[in-house]
Amino acid sequence: MNITDVRIRKINDEGKMKAVVSITFDDEFVVHDIKIIEGQNGLFIAMPSRKMGEGDFRDIAHPLLSETRSKIKDAIFTEYEKLLTEKESEE
Repeated sequence: MNITDVRIRKINDEGKMKAVVSITFDDEFVVHDIKIIEGQNGLFIAMPSRKMGEGDFRDIAHPLLSETRSKIKDAIFTEYEKLLTEKESEE
């Protein structure tokens, strides 16, 4: 399974949520609403989730293997850094 497209749909300069991302696998399957979040140890991705009961969240879609999560994270961060660099050069 290959990641064939990464789209950063929204970039926030303020707050902990930095961006909302959609990724496409093999030009056939899309996952929307992956979030890039600024945590205490730096940026991380949060898979799409739904609020359950008393403040708990459960992922709607997520990778089963850590290697797959790393592949997704690397593709997203590569695109995110590219967009930040383009934004800085425009300013």
